[in-house]
Amino acid sequence: MSGTESSSRYNALEKMPVGEILKGMNTEDQSVPLVVEQALPSIEKLVQALTVRMKNGGRLFYIGAGTSGRLGVVDASECPPTFGVPFDLVIGIIAGGDSAIRKAVEFAEDDAEQAWKDMQAFNINEKDFVIGIAASGRTPYVIGGLEAARKHGLQTGCVVCNLDSAVAKVSDFPVEVNTGPEFLTGSTRLKAGTAQKLVLNMITTAVMIQLGKVKGNKMVDMQLSNHKLVKRGIGMIMEEINVSEAEAEALLTKEGSVRKAVEWYHKHAGH
Repeated sequence: MSGTESSSRYNALEKMPVGEILKGMNTEDQSVPLVVEQALPSIEKLVQALTVRMKNGGRLFYIGAGTSGRLGVVDASECPPTFGVPFDLVIGIIAGGDSAIRKAVEFAEDDAEQAWKDMQAFNINEKDFVIGIAASGRTPYVIGGLEAARKHGLQTGCVVCNLDSAVAKVSDFPVEVNTGPEFLTGSTRLKAGTAQKLVLNMITTAVMIQLGKVKGNKMVDMQLSNHKLVKRGIGMIMEEINVSEAEAEALLTKEGSVRKAVEWYHKHAGH
């Protein structure tokens, strides 16, 4: 039996006081960053290969089912506002289609042919890179998608939470984060889901830094989609070029991003 499916170390959960339930879950959660740490060398290899592809015009596709699919969609959807990239540079695809984000679609994960069909809707090509996300490491939707991608000349990676899985075997750059038994047996939205979220955060953040979407430690290309972010952008400009708040706000409004505002200032203000 796989680690994520093996029996919980805790019994009679329904008889536990709430405090004990929370303590048990928190204890299990504390192991997650440590097993992610063990996977850092394989995450590094994946990021380096992905960066090369994306510098050459490739896109990143995430494929997954259930929680894994939703996490891919979340990570993909957060790249444009955070890094100012086009919405179709990182694409999250979930088994069962977008309606499965909110409501589970029965047996969608069991169709080994569907992931490649779903990716073809985006004119996927050999420049692109596909990462399969599967806690169990044996989801047919993900295995089939990765196999088809490789057959068509794409590079592949995965984020799985069991060792020696079928998904890892069809990945050029597998990331295996061995999270072990869940507090609630088999509920991989818990530790496994947390581990996957951490790894996906690492992948896209590291790649976007390599692609020049960050300056210093700032999100200089972020979309100014609410008042909080506009205020943050004004502060970043003030810090970078030492102008007043009013000047920073005027520059940001005119140029549309922190990076462009700072570049305009250096070019035209003679600093």
